[in-house]
Amino acid sequence: MDSLEAAPSSTTSRRALSALLFSERARPEWIRARPNGWWLAIAAVCLGAFMGQLDASIATLTYPALQAQFHTDLADVEWVSLSYLLTLVALLVPVGRLSDARGRKLMYLYGFVLFTAASAACGLAPSLLALVLFRAVQAVGAALLQANSVALVTTSAPRGRLRAALGVQAGAQALGLALGPTLGGVIVTGWGWRWVFFVNVPVGIAALVAGHYLLPRTRTQASTDHFDWPGLLWLATATTTLLLGISGASGLHLPWPIVLALFAFAAAATVALARRLARAVSPLIDPALLRSRRIAAGLVGALGGYLVLFGPLVLVPVALTRSGTSLSAAGLILTALPAGFAAAALLAERVLPPAWSDRRRALAGSAVAAGALVGMMLVPLTAAGLAPLLAALGLGLGVFTPANNALVMAAVPARAAGTAGGLVNMTRALGTALGVALVTLTLHIAPRSNPALGDHVAAALLTVLALGVLVSNLITLGPAPQHTPGRHTEL
Repeated sequence: MDSLEAAPSSTTSRRALSALLFSERARPEWIRARPNGWWLAIAAVCLGAFMGQLDASIATLTYPALQAQFHTDLADVEWVSLSYLLTLVALLVPVGRLSDARGRKLMYLYGFVLFTAASAACGLAPSLLALVLFRAVQAVGAALLQANSVALVTTSAPRGRLRAALGVQAGAQALGLALGPTLGGVIVTGWGWRWVFFVNVPVGIAALVAGHYLLPRTRTQASTDHFDWPGLLWLATATTTLLLGISGASGLHLPWPIVLALFAFAAAATVALARRLARAVSPLIDPALLRSRRIAAGLVGALGGYLVLFGPLVLVPVALTRSGTSLSAAGLILTALPAGFAAAALLAERVLPPAWSDRRRALAGSAVAAGALVGMMLVPLTAAGLAPLLAALGLGLGVFTPANNALVMAAVPARAAGTAGGLVNMTRALGTALGVALVTLTLHIAPRSNPALGDHVAAALLTVLALGVLVSNLITLGPAPQHTPGRHTEL
């Protein structure tokens, strides 16, 4: 009798577990009914945005401690970041496409589970190789988070408030980026490098609970009957070989024939990816999205914006410490950049004229950023001169980024919001990598007899790229698309 009673109970438990693991649950009615309840969903997304950027900026603070503990070179330790970044760039678009089909909220919550578990594993890593592998797993979780963040904001914010919501998300990212160096230095000095990863665990658990109750379900889902695995392979090959080639040219211990071969593989894989996208029944990236002038220009802008944002994070500490400034003082001055970014992203709605369109805001922000970089190219890179220029650069990028993201997402149909969000985040991650890699390359090849020349050449490179972002915004000055941004009503 007991076994007969237990069977239905066991079946019910399995169904409940299956529903929890494989389906999205609606938010509580009291949250959905609140007039400003959508801000709670934005807050849940901001936890992931903050944690992702905090982890990206805090990990570099562990390098000296890792070198000392594992008795290895800096070139080996750099793979702690490189493995994370390469995995992230390769997975953002396919994860976005998968989320369009399986549910963005569900994939986002899976991302928190995986990111939090991998963070704990990184903290317990017994060797450098294990740490590098766990960082790659952590990046899979980060891809699930980042590929869905823009789409979740887009589908949660009411019409007319999307730009403000994306600004808050960008502010959370900038805050994580700004706190990373300071917080990382305190943690590594006081508790050791392992706690840099352990701090993610309680934040991840809190964010998982918040997302479960606060995020809306996905109401419009696409099909993944024919997932484009060859497209994923070519995308991963192209991005990985490109970044490895740039790293090899920047001082990673690779022979020149291998570096040249990496660049050749990157070019060949890019051509193969383009052909695959044109011929596949269900391509990894819908070519129709890339043929849109607004979307293509917006993606170029996203890549260039984050390239310009992260390039100075390499350039400024090198230039200042070479002139005698302490590393702690250089870090404090560098904080002006993400602080300006956060201030603009959070306050632009209150300061700029309400009548300004996203296009005009993006154009104004990129113009301010380009002007600040022109200043960095022309004036001596000293502490007194850099602080206001970095603040101005951050302000310009903080106005540009949410407006540019809103332009892209407004041009995307609702069914492809996750894919488009993955594209935006992939170009952002690739821009981050290229910003660090290209500035490092410029500094590496600068003549040793005149290192300051390399500083100004790097600033000139960033200026040219900022002007490219400005041109991409000029391209989007045509008529706005007629359909509305992808937003879904939760039932």
